[in-house]
Amino acid sequence: MTRVVLATRNSKKLTELRRILAEASVAGVEIIGLDDVPPFPEEPETGATFEENAVAKAAAAAKATGLPSIADDSGIAVEALNGMPGVLSARWAGKHGDDQANLELLLGQLADVPDHRRGAAFVAAAALVLPDGTQTVVRAEWPGTITREPRGTNGFGYDPIFVPEGETRTSAELSPEEKDAHSHRGKALRLLLPGLRELAD
Repeated sequence: MTRVVLATRNSKKLTELRRILAEASVAGVEIIGLDDVPPFPEEPETGATFEENAVAKAAAAAKATGLPSIADDSGIAVEALNGMPGVLSARWAGKHGDDQANLELLLGQLADVPDHRRGAAFVAAAALVLPDGTQTVVRAEWPGTITREPRGTNGFGYDPIFVPEGETRTSAELSPEEKDAHSHRGKALRLLLPGLRELAD
């Protein structure tokens, strides 16, 4: 059994990747999180791109643990804001991880923007870094629009104000399985499946 570190303490992310591996019938890989390995200095998210942040986090975990490591960085890019919040999504309102404040600030900034200009996309980059330094970096997007009011209780972050293309429900009104099937992070993690299959062989 090959152990692979997913560089996160977010149990939802661990469950998601384990589910994706199970659906793809990838056996022989055990996904563990940062709580399952000895503590090490984690890389701050200071990169200019999602890819830079994902690689930095995965490389730090691979170096510290000696295990293949995966990390992702994701956020929302709003057309009317020239692609922002982007890599600043988690701290858009100033404090890292204050989902409610971030969401309210974004809605406030778009208050006067007409419906036809409220296009946005969730973006995710994921990196698989091996102990020898080999890197695989992938990127995926989930296009949609921004609502005027939050709706739904599933998900986190900007999910309650994001309506995926072809949907009338927000991302926070989708079931976890529906979201996995289409989401930016789900797509990015699936792009890493060939590399994970190789580790399992």
